Amino acid sequence: MIGFPVRHEMSGSCITIGTPVKNTVTGQSGTTTQISQPLQIKNMGYHGIYLPEANLLLDGSGVDAPTFITHAHADHVPRNRHQPVFASPATAALMRARGHSGPIKEIPFGETTSLPGSGTRESGDKRSGDNKSGHVRVTLFPAGHILGSAMVFVETDQGSLLYTGDCRVPPSPASEGFQLPDAQVDYLIIEATFALPIYKWQPHETLFDQIRDFATDSLSDGDTPILLCYNLGKAQEVMHALASCDPPVSVQIHGGGEKLCRVYEDFGVDLGRWEPYNRETLPGKVLIAPSSTLESPMIRDLRTRRIAYVSGWASLEVRASQLLADALIPLSDHLDFFELLDVCRTLKPRHTWLTHSPDPTVALHYLHQEGFSCSSLETERADDG
Repeated sequence: MIGFPVRHEMSGSCITIGTPVKNTVTGQSGTTTQISQPLQIKNMGYHGIYLPEANLLLDGSGVDAPTFITHAHADHVPRNRHQPVFASPATAALMRARGHSGPIKEIPFGETTSLPGSGTRESGDKRSGDNKSGHVRVTLFPAGHILGSAMVFVETDQGSLLYTGDCRVPPSPASEGFQLPDAQVDYLIIEATFALPIYKWQPHETLFDQIRDFATDSLSDGDTPILLCYNLGKAQEVMHALASCDPPVSVQIHGGGEKLCRVYEDFGVDLGRWEPYNRETLPGKVLIAPSSTLESPMIRDLRTRRIAYVSGWASLEVRASQLLADALIPLSDHLDFFELLDVCRTLKPRHTWLTHSPDPTVALHYLHQEGFSCSSLETERADDG
């Protein structure tokens, strides 16, 4: 915020932010905090954030450090499938379903973990808000992006940091919800995939009605409705929407999503009537598949079909011609521009980094106008919004 003495030093891809030893920092509320040494944040390139002082890795690979994974999308899990990690129970199950064979320490939401060698507290303590000298304490909070998605709250001697990973508020109805820490967040690393004012999402139920109407109208006309969306997260959210169709509809899911759907059901998410894709039994049912299958026989050989593209990127009308889609349904599992600003206003961090943004300049402008200290942190993403 205005008046906070922020110091940035770039050494390769390592950012140092904070104040010198024993410097007193005055926040917007008038409270003071002693920061013993600068907090360092290292961008790991393709993906991942490393905190050298805490020896903590977030959504990354290639560093011998305790690694916390926010969710099971490919651009957030380690490339090394044998790497030991910490994750929420649902993320652990989804990672295993996608082939991760390394040990996964499951951390329930709201339960604080003290890292090995960081102090005397043991894993399993509930958050108490204090942080004895030398302790690195980590707590997961539900992020609302997909099932199991978590924000990672880190408390260190250099201050507290919230890393959102991918997040959504209001949360996906097929997730555990969304919850921010009730403690001071000094530093915020937040995703900004849709950080332009053109992105303002409609309510979930409005978009769910569009999905249900598209499916039932297509079936009534004798066409096979095809909903193009990512196999993990969006596919299950669409299935959850279709589960309340009246009359009921049956769904077939692309083979890459079958194991993931079973995990969702294991965690209590209603996916309705569904089965794996079978060309012979597809007529009269809804097909859910990723956009990468458009040129495959699965879709190409269907003579009577209607295609809807379901993604935040469906806000862009050009996607209709690119994907030969009959309908665009802008259901996103990410924050829109206005929700991003609201999260920053709620937390009032001393410094904010925006990640995963095609163009962070507009959001940074608005945040600067409101007095926030903020900058961008370049990362790459792989899921489709």
